[in-house]
Amino acid sequence: MSLFAEAFAWILDPANWSGDDGIGAQLWFHLVFSLAVVGAAAVIALPVGALIGHTGRGRETAVTISGGMRALPTLGLLTLVALALGVGILAPFIALVVLAIPPVLAGAYAGVGAVDRRTVDAARGMGMTESQIVGKVEFPIALPTVMGGIRSAVLQVVATATLAAYVGGPGLGTYLFLGIQTRDYPLMLAASILVIALALVLDAVFAGLQRLVVPAGVRAARDTERLRLRPVRSKAVVGAPASGAPVNEGNAS
Repeated sequence: MSLFAEAFAWILDPANWSGDDGIGAQLWFHLVFSLAVVGAAAVIALPVGALIGHTGRGRETAVTISGGMRALPTLGLLTLVALALGVGILAPFIALVVLAIPPVLAGAYAGVGAVDRRTVDAARGMGMTESQIVGKVEFPIALPTVMGGIRSAVLQVVATATLAAYVGGPGLGTYLFLGIQTRDYPLMLAASILVIALALVLDAVFAGLQRLVVPAGVRAARDTERLRLRPVRSKAVVGAPASGAPVNEGNAS
């Protein structure tokens, strides 16, 4: 039996889905844990990103900090936090929040900063406060870009949340590290397949959400612009003489 056949046989075995240590429980924890991490990162990064995009100040600092956070080795950061806080779920949670903040922050300040300034000036002319402009004008228009940043963070966290098992946490990484310890390659492959499948499903879900959150007015404007830019096909005039055909001048005086 090939390695892939053994891996899929292990995944499809109903006995492996039952119990607190079964695939169902570990898959559910992996999903909830990943979404909780991204939610915590969004609470931190979205207000900061919206403020940077609205004011245009601190963009270079945000890019520098985001780049530095992206460069941090997640496993090394996880080890340091685990040494400080002890093994358990808190250490990987903090390490993964640090991993998720940069894409969410980038999506927030890029989306809000790209809103047409004429729209913002019109909102100010109507007497809206700066917080109302951000919350009711800029952020709704920027929501597709913001959702794109969250979508990127979800994929990164789902793939990296397997490291939670490195410090005693549950999740699909449990099977991966167990396979490494016992040199059970089909089990390692099966864990990888489950993580990939979960990431693809979540990517499809957030891609759909990214399309749904486009404001109706923006969608209508895009459709109008698309119709305006559609090339006009030239149509021959019915009854017009062909090019080069002689004109009947029999009735000419």
